[in-house]
Amino acid sequence: MTFYDFTISKLNGEPLELAAFKGKKIVLVNVASECGLTPQYTELEHLYEAYKDKGVVFIGVPSNDFGGQEPGTADEIQQFCSVNYGVTFPLAEKVHTIGSEIHPLYKWLTETTGEEVTWNFQKFLIDEEGKVVQSIAPAVSPTDPQLVDWLDGK
Repeated sequence: MTFYDFTISKLNGEPLELAAFKGKKIVLVNVASECGLTPQYTELEHLYEAYKDKGVVFIGVPSNDFGGQEPGTADEIQQFCSVNYGVTFPLAEKVHTIGSEIHPLYKWLTETTGEEVTWNFQKFLIDEEGKVVQSIAPAVSPTDPQLVDWLDGK
């Protein structure tokens, strides 16, 4: 299996066929609006703007799994991200990233990497062939060299 074998819905409920991103690098991030790491939205958006024309896609996946820090509805999440952080990268539906109700995509990600999602803003790097390259810890800034170097192909 690869990343492209999965489907997740957008915040508005429409399907987000991940196969549409074949040939692109993907940064998948579980996000939350009321987390101490929420300001990472600013860096994620800046990177998205800098790399979207270079074959990179950022996808935010809201989750309320950690500390109840994403309690909002789809409309509230979209509004929060747009108004407070100017987010223009795709946002998926709110899903579970851990536990018995884990979304199949996150089950695959954690089984493939051998790493559980530990908190909001964990970043999964997916290469152009749909394979997981790396999981980056939540507290690591999106502008950290390990992520930026990967985006730059280093």
